[in-house]
Amino acid sequence: MELRLLRTFATVARTGNVSAAAAELSTSQPAVTKQLQLLERRVGATLFVRGRQGARLTGAGEALLPDALDLLARSAAFERRAESVAAGEDGTLAVGFGMSAIEVAPRAVAVFRGRYPRISVSLDDLPSTVQCEQLLAGTLQAGFVRLPVPDGIMRRRLQQDRLAIALPAGAPEPADVASWLDGRPLIRLRPHRSPGLDAQITRLYDDLGCRPLVLQEADDLLTVLALVAAGVGPAVVPASAAKVAPGPVHLIPLRAKSAAWWVGVAWVERSVLLERFVDAATAALR
Repeated sequence: MELRLLRTFATVARTGNVSAAAAELSTSQPAVTKQLQLLERRVGATLFVRGRQGARLTGAGEALLPDALDLLARSAAFERRAESVAAGEDGTLAVGFGMSAIEVAPRAVAVFRGRYPRISVSLDDLPSTVQCEQLLAGTLQAGFVRLPVPDGIMRRRLQQDRLAIALPAGAPEPADVASWLDGRPLIRLRPHRSPGLDAQITRLYDDLGCRPLVLQEADDLLTVLALVAAGVGPAVVPASAAKVAPGPVHLIPLRAKSAAWWVGVAWVERSVLLERFVDAATAALR
C-alpha cells in the first residue's frame, strides 16, 4: 500500500473536503480524487460519500481510517529514527575487547555513552583474532584489539602495552629476569583465552632464552592476579593490568623489545556512529 494514498485518505477525512485537502497536499483537486478512487479500488470498498457539502466517511472509511493513521504515524517515526541513526545519534553498537584492553575498553565505552546516551552498546570479551573475524563478517562493529590487524580492517593506535612480572607486594625484584624466569613455576592464563598474549609471552621467552614452568592455569586475568596476590606464585601479565590488579600485587614492566605491543580500536564500516566511537576511544586515553 502506497503511503501517498493513505496520506490523501487521512487528509480528506480530516478536512472533510477534497478541495481543502488538495490545497494542503499542494496538488490539484482532480489528483486527489484520482488517488481516492485508486485507493478505493485497492481496498475494494467506497471510503467517502462525496457531494456538495464535502466528503463524508462511509462505514468502511471509518473502519479503515485508524489503521491508515497508524501506518502514517509509524512511517513518520521510522523516518525520524532513520535520520537519527544516520546522524550517529541513535542505534546499537556491538563492541569487542581482548585481554590487552581490559582497562581501556570499559573507559572508552563510558566516555562514548556519556556523549551519546541513546546509543545501546554491548561489550563482549573476545580474543583479538576472533574480533577481527567478526569485524570482517559484520557481526561486530568495533573492537579493541592487539595490533597489527588483517587487511580490510581500519584501526587507530591507542596505547602501547608491555609484559610485566606480577609479584606479591613486598616480594624482591629479580636482578636478572632471564635467569629468574628460567625453570620457575608460574601462574598463567589458559592459552586459548588469549592466543595473542600467549604468543607474545612465548616470543619473550624465546628472546630471553628461558623456559618457565606452569604452576597453575586460570581462565581470566583477574583470577591470575588474585592468585598472585594470595602468594600462590608469580605470573607474566600485561603491564596495563596494574589498573585492575588487587592491592597486594606489584607489577615489574619488562623492557625487552619483544615484551611490547600496540593496542588499538578497529572497525570496518564507515559511518558517523563509528567515527564518534573512535573519537571517544581516543579521548578516553587523554
